Amino acid sequence: MQTHLEFAIHPFSLARSPMALQTLNPRHVLPLPLPRRRAPRPRVLHRPPPPRRRLEGAARPRAVAVAVNEARRRWPPAEGGGEEGKETDLATLGNLCVDVVLSVPQLPPAPREEREAYMERLAASPPDQKFWEAGGNCNLAFAAARLGLRCSTLGHVGEEIYGKFLLDVLEEEGISVVGMLDNSDSSACRNAYETLLCWVLVDPFQRHGFCSRADFSDEPAFSWIRKLPAETKTAIHHSKILFCNGYAFDELFPDVISSAIDCAIDAGTAVFFDPGPRGKSLLHGTLDEQRALEHSLRLSDVLLLTSDEAESLTNIRNPIQAGQELLKRGIRTKWVVIKMGSKGSIMVTKSAVSSAPSFKIDVVDTVGCGDSFTAAIAFGFLHNLPAVSTLALANAVGAATATGCGAGRNVAHLDKVLQLLRESNINEDDTPWSELIEASSFCSEVSVLSKTAVNSFSDRLVHVPTCNVVSNLLSMLEAVSERSTVQA
Repeated sequence: MQTHLEFAIHPFSLARSPMALQTLNPRHVLPLPLPRRRAPRPRVLHRPPPPRRRLEGAARPRAVAVAVNEARRRWPPAEGGGEEGKETDLATLGNLCVDVVLSVPQLPPAPREEREAYMERLAASPPDQKFWEAGGNCNLAFAAARLGLRCSTLGHVGEEIYGKFLLDVLEEEGISVVGMLDNSDSSACRNAYETLLCWVLVDPFQRHGFCSRADFSDEPAFSWIRKLPAETKTAIHHSKILFCNGYAFDELFPDVISSAIDCAIDAGTAVFFDPGPRGKSLLHGTLDEQRALEHSLRLSDVLLLTSDEAESLTNIRNPIQAGQELLKRGIRTKWVVIKMGSKGSIMVTKSAVSSAPSFKIDVVDTVGCGDSFTAAIAFGFLHNLPAVSTLALANAVGAATATGCGAGRNVAHLDKVLQLLRESNINEDDTPWSELIEASSFCSEVSVLSKTAVNSFSDRLVHVPTCNVVSNLLSMLEAVSERSTVQA
């Protein structure tokens, strides 16, 4: 078992150190409290939501909505994505959790028994709500909604105080929630499994620790979900993109994840998959995990990885070559998007390689940057944007989140994204791209976003003027901003 609690800061994600504990995964969380392992597994009922009421300022318990939130219907369909019956632009699978962010004198102890006791003490008395924040895939949904996409989250939210908080926050952002409950006749079971909870602990040296109960169970958090629920299938059919990441394997059985991907393909829904840090462990996991990982990699339309993750899955250090290898293995893969940290990002397709350098910013907090980046990739995919434009926007949205503190509702707002694009202060340096090209014998040329219109010493490096890219992005995003202002 790995034992360190320290994290390295990554421009697009909070990357774990190689020795980080599995229990420190912010999305790897089990409901509190745990049902007894040998108790009969309760069946879960999904009922239509009761009328919403408020009493003395507090939200009354309510079930999770299945229908697409009417608030999102104010947005017109994304360009190039007018599929009939697909009211939702982006649906996320799993990873709905509440982060409780606390300053602590020291990070949790390493021994298993001491960690468990530590978490019991944390859970015994819920801290003030000012320390709560929506986490997991909520980050992606928030960032996408602020770009004007209509979003839905597919997952489990309990009826306790944390669940009510999470549903309120998602509703305020205009994001619908589809409950992943099996078809059952037992009304008591909705309360049997509470909302996923993550304790985000920060010590005086600003090191982060993430505590959950996940490492005390050998089963996924939602082990009671044995097959994809009917409501989830319906929601996938009504979505243009289904997003899934490696953390879903901490919540759902591999067969359920594969079923969701198959459902999306049958419905003509594009699949985005980000294996994340879990990719490497899944590659060497159980046979079911290995098969589901391979299924996800081969059948996704868009793969999103860091350069380290791409290397771990292909054993190829050069990210361009690693991306081309993943394309070669894929059956449906159209884009392989590789995050290069402070260097920027790369998109590899079967016909081209494109890149965009990062934006120069004062980094405050990188938590949620990867989710924000993915939201912009989805925007570009749905609007049929050129590859370089999509990467430029993704870098800007990720950077905008990094200038704030924390994730959840603190992810990028559109006004900050617009500001970064207008300033266009990018880290312009041909060196990293030239080195990658020279090391990749399979690459004819790389298009790179650049303020310089003249090509560099490498005849395989083609510069795309920043002014043209930014002008087109601003016209689209300013229209989104205007619609948002009018609706507000």
